[in-house]
Amino acid sequence: MNKLAILLIKSFIGPFIVTFLIALFILDMQFLWVYADDLMGKGLEISIILELMVYASARLVNMALPLSILMSSIMTLGALSEHYELTAMKSAGLSLFRLLRPLIIVITFIGIGSFYFSNNIWPIANLKFRVLLYSVTKQKPALNLDDGVFYNGIDGFSIRVTKKDPETKELHDVLIYDHREASEGSRTVIRADHGDMKQTDDKRYLMLTLYDGFSYDEQKENTRRPEDRSNPHVVNQFEKQIMRIDLSSLDFQKSDEDLFKNAYEMMRIDQIEEAVDSIDVRILRKQADIERFGNRMVRMYRDTMDLSSVAPNETLRKGFLTDLSFAQQKRAFEVAKEISRSNKKNLENALIELRGKKNLRDKHLIEWHRKFFLGFSCIVLFFIGAPLGAIIRKGGLGLPTVIAILLFLVYYITTIFGERMVKAGTLTPVIGMWISTVVLFPMSVFLTYKAATDSSIMNIDAYKAWFKKTFKRKNANSTTV
Repeated sequence: MNKLAILLIKSFIGPFIVTFLIALFILDMQFLWVYADDLMGKGLEISIILELMVYASARLVNMALPLSILMSSIMTLGALSEHYELTAMKSAGLSLFRLLRPLIIVITFIGIGSFYFSNNIWPIANLKFRVLLYSVTKQKPALNLDDGVFYNGIDGFSIRVTKKDPETKELHDVLIYDHREASEGSRTVIRADHGDMKQTDDKRYLMLTLYDGFSYDEQKENTRRPEDRSNPHVVNQFEKQIMRIDLSSLDFQKSDEDLFKNAYEMMRIDQIEEAVDSIDVRILRKQADIERFGNRMVRMYRDTMDLSSVAPNETLRKGFLTDLSFAQQKRAFEVAKEISRSNKKNLENALIELRGKKNLRDKHLIEWHRKFFLGFSCIVLFFIGAPLGAIIRKGGLGLPTVIAILLFLVYYITTIFGERMVKAGTLTPVIGMWISTVVLFPMSVFLTYKAATDSSIMNIDAYKAWFKKTFKRKNANSTTV
């Protein structure tokens, strides 16, 4: 590898790593903002939050990677052009494609790596993220008693404290409902004037000490008839009572991965293809069922009214309904209407189920195309960013960043638009998932051609000179006339 290739690769790798980490950090902050309510106030360990962030970061690579490639390619070629290094290389007889060859090789390896990531790491990260996020959202809030609010985080208990002293940690006017036997309601109610609480060293139990209170216990009756029950209860008065409440229900527990592992986002290419084949078989079976239902329940009859032998003034008395009384005819029409409505409803439900199966197949195919889409989009965005950087001749984080974000928005919006249209059944998965690449590919060809021919499409002075030349020509023509 010559020195020029090493120079170009070093000039690209640095901005690429920096922009990738920055983009990933910004997307992670957006994730925290969205799920902040589900994470706060639950006493989660920092290791669990960090693990969730790692899985979320892996899921966000498909957005951070194209943006970083676009920005770093604009910055690299823009910096070389700004310092006339690119001009010197071209003066030495090197074409733009010859200069970009080392970077094209690097981008190709990045594209191959992104395919491996999408097919092998992305499904695992999705599975781990879904399981952990589901477990976090189902986690009960940490033990924190607010004034005048019932706390229901502990299984089997509802605790309310009128006032809690922040300095002495003393509780005033404590009310506790014990409903550990959920089918029997709150059989035990405890109320105390004041008290205090503390957790054991292993955080397993809550030691609640109550003073000057009463407890009300409803006694269970074996009498089955409600009218014979006397509803006995026992009232106890105490000066001091210590309650030990199990806090195991507040421990964090991960959900079973088997709940999510069959989702299409957690599959590799071979698994998706197998699932699509299975869905296609079910679709064909459903279509055959609908066809058999239509052939069995919907029949086309010829006209039963034979009018060939009826005189023009003769009363029409032929047909199978004419032999029935008026009440029987009315009943026959009502039964026919009910049967038709029932068949129509059954057919509509079958078509809805068929559309649901097709929509599920399209979602699987979206993930199938996504495996290849990320790598190709990185290559296309590089061939937009690199020529654009050579044309605008600006490096750093100023103008290149603005242009990169605008182009990335076009890429992102068209990608989301295509995916949504596929899920809505408007576009096929092939068109919907590749629409952004189809839109941006002509732009990459155009910019690469303009950069290779040293076009001045971003030079304002060139446009000013063109306008001046055009207006002078028009003035000359008008003067001649």
